[in-house]
Amino acid sequence: MTMATAQKVVVMPVYEDVEASSRLFQELARTQGSDAYVVAVDDGSVRQPLDVAAITAAGLGGVVVKLRRNVGHQRAIAIGLSYVAEHFDDDVVVVVMDSDGEDTPESITELVSGLASPDVDVVVGARKSRVESLKFKTFYLVYKTLFSLLSGRKISFGNFMAAKMPAVRRLASMQELWTHVAACVLGSKLRVQSCPLDRGPRYAGKSKMNFVGLALHGFRALMVFAEDVLVRVGIACTLVAGLSVVGGVTAMVLKAAGFATPGWFSLAFGILLLVFLQTAALTLIILMLSGMVRSGGVLGVGSYREFVDEVLYARER
Repeated sequence: MTMATAQKVVVMPVYEDVEASSRLFQELARTQGSDAYVVAVDDGSVRQPLDVAAITAAGLGGVVVKLRRNVGHQRAIAIGLSYVAEHFDDDVVVVVMDSDGEDTPESITELVSGLASPDVDVVVGARKSRVESLKFKTFYLVYKTLFSLLSGRKISFGNFMAAKMPAVRRLASMQELWTHVAACVLGSKLRVQSCPLDRGPRYAGKSKMNFVGLALHGFRALMVFAEDVLVRVGIACTLVAGLSVVGGVTAMVLKAAGFATPGWFSLAFGILLLVFLQTAALTLIILMLSGMVRSGGVLGVGSYREFVDEVLYARER
């Protein structure tokens, strides 16, 4: 079975967004037809819980995985992928997308076509352009720069992606998936291909992601590569400590040679000593943290079931 004829399992998180997600189901049916099977993860919605009837009304097959509580966008995707990894065979391809319409259903065909190559495991959607505020664009540029400096990797994509089932099972076994989906893909060692795509308009409502949420989302991406970040910061601290030692020795030489003005040596040497002590202490803390960062709680393969309240079926595959 080729990628073009394989059934597409579409995983999406939905939180208090019935109107937009219902329209997305209709658009999926229009663009993908019966090839699309929806796995919608209702992330603990209270005011607008997602009903499986919205999938049935669109003429699609699928399930609504209702969670016991709100766990956040990234964990909802992780639960959806874990569900798919447990219930589907290798005869499907998996698409991850948001439910608000900004990830366009028309782009799914282009994403999936990239999986035809045996040398590609995951195809990610990179934005051609963004219609965002100047504040958001500035923050996003700063975020990408810091991410590259601290992790040594470049990130230019979000959650919109298509993957083969072996790749999905690999991702579902990684605890980093629960922290940040895109960063987990980067760290998975899977063969990733980028596909430039246009961003669509939101179908209805307003985004629930504010500036603080975006900042937290960016920090979570760095948490996936915590060891690399800690090592790089540790190296920087070591260099600063070394430079402070060199500066202190230079100040002592100048003092002994009589080139220092009154009070200059004490001030310069005191500042350099404080810099050395602070960076040395920070380096030691970083070394200890790097040894602890992987010792946190590891979620098992089937642990996603602890978050699931019930699974509602529109119809069987």
